[in-house]
Amino acid sequence: MKKPNNKQPAIAYTIVPKDLAGHLFQVTLTVEAPAADGQQFALPAWIPGSYMIREFARNIVQIRAESRGQPVALTKLDKHSWRAAPVKGALTLEYEVYAWDLSVRAAHLDQTHGFFNGTSVFLRVLGQEAVPHQVDIQRPADAAARNWRVATALPELKAKRYGFGSYLALNYDELIDSPVEMGDFALASFKAHGIPHDIVISGRVPNLDMARLCADLKAICETQIAFFEPRSKRAPMERYVFLTLAVGDGYGGLEHRASTALICARADLPSSAAPKTAEVSDGYLQFLGLCSHEYFHTWNVKRIKPAAFAPYDLQGENYSPLLWLFEGFTSYYDDLMLVRAGIIGEPAYFKLLAKTIGSVLRGSGRGKQSVAESSFDAWTKYYRQDENAPNAIVSYYTKGSLVALALDLSIRAKSAGKKSLDDVMLALWQRYGRDFYPTLGRGVTPAEVEALFDEISGMRLKPFFDKYVRGTDDLPLAKLLAQFGVKYNDERKSAKPSLDVNAGRDGNDCKLSSVHQGGAAHQAGLSAGDLLVAIDGLRVTATNLDTLLSRYGVGSEVEVHAFRRDELMSFRLRLQGDRVPGITLALAPAGKKAAGPSRPSAPR
Repeated sequence: MKKPNNKQPAIAYTIVPKDLAGHLFQVTLTVEAPAADGQQFALPAWIPGSYMIREFARNIVQIRAESRGQPVALTKLDKHSWRAAPVKGALTLEYEVYAWDLSVRAAHLDQTHGFFNGTSVFLRVLGQEAVPHQVDIQRPADAAARNWRVATALPELKAKRYGFGSYLALNYDELIDSPVEMGDFALASFKAHGIPHDIVISGRVPNLDMARLCADLKAICETQIAFFEPRSKRAPMERYVFLTLAVGDGYGGLEHRASTALICARADLPSSAAPKTAEVSDGYLQFLGLCSHEYFHTWNVKRIKPAAFAPYDLQGENYSPLLWLFEGFTSYYDDLMLVRAGIIGEPAYFKLLAKTIGSVLRGSGRGKQSVAESSFDAWTKYYRQDENAPNAIVSYYTKGSLVALALDLSIRAKSAGKKSLDDVMLALWQRYGRDFYPTLGRGVTPAEVEALFDEISGMRLKPFFDKYVRGTDDLPLAKLLAQFGVKYNDERKSAKPSLDVNAGRDGNDCKLSSVHQGGAAHQAGLSAGDLLVAIDGLRVTATNLDTLLSRYGVGSEVEVHAFRRDELMSFRLRLQGDRVPGITLALAPAGKKAAGPSRPSAPR
């Protein structure tokens, strides 16, 4: 890590968990050489990896400026920018940030722990983003925090590892790409191909089996490092940190260049009190898949980037039609890496893959929006979904992962197993990602992506991109999988009567969260938000809808009563067969294997 010298302008922050009960961080920012015509500051409007304008500056409670002990006028320019009056000498800003967002995207502070992303707390000094940034993380005065430690991927300056004190970022980009967790957390470490990896678990987790977690994550990390650097086994970071908050019910992750912030249900973490078994529980598998996903992003999106993200515009939307590649392909490889690491076997992998296929086929929005359009519209549609989302949009995560699968199988079949999607990912890494840091490199354009696919695969893939990436056709997965001896079945139970809705719980009542276009409820006139009251005079509750419907056959006509707002309404409804896809995948019997390249246990 390069350290600042005396000739470089210094940017120094001090952050203090000032009021745990009031959820306030106090931040002091000192600029040694402010702009002569008045220094401007701005807080990012969004955090890279989460494509939605979040307006973090709304959480700044109060702010003031001074120089040499005297107040300095501070003018607000827009919702997230300020300009200080010109001064001679150093300029200091002091401000408070309200931190009560229990997620991986912002900041949270209470008596149990503190967490922040730099995008939520560190004002950007416009024009000086490229110089080193120092941050002094101070211990809270509250007695409840006497056992707290600090976890971050930021290099220590004067602090000891896991301790309060000063840390150093090479520039503002590294500063905001290094989240910080503080608290009385569980901690363990392992090395993956020689690189230290830390696992930090905040929150109460009785009998946490940290040894198993370390072993499984080590296998996943080493598999991914070797995937991108098969010869050198060299990771692109000097140290990596998994920052995990365990809660009663939660799920999410956000990638960073040398760490990830995760939130999970504590029940999903392995227990040392559980019976020892080779079987991986669904909850733990979900957590390992999340870790695998965010770790894969270390290469795919943190270093291999869309051109629109190099560099980021932190004050507004950054539009790219390529999120199907950066999120979708990561979603394809996250589960695949679990197979290659030996965490799960073929049946478990096929089950996960079938679930993804079913989720894509469930929504009619896949016929109206392409994954390229979904990527571009992430800011206004995917990250701001409403009750009509299943009928209007497609996920660039899930369909993007199926695009990856289809490309992988197509390349393997065409090359008789000599080439695969792995080769394309390695070429992307070598040409666009490997040398992205420490100075910011350049991203890849859509045209370059398509040209690289053609070059590496030896195929002309424009028709594929036109139909399945820029177009809305369903991917021919059954045909592609059959070439590798994998049988694709859709076992939906059409004889099961259905309203064709998504229903949620509102107290003890059944509330429609979405109504699928063309389904029985839609044709009868029911809408999202309606509260079901009765079917043929029998009360509907949050738990008995399926039981009530099971008394009828497909095609039966029923009377449904529902509240819309405070008005009781009546509907005549003809039940349809269940349209939920029931996808299953399995290896065809050895004697009936389809012709094609030899099949691996899973695409490798």
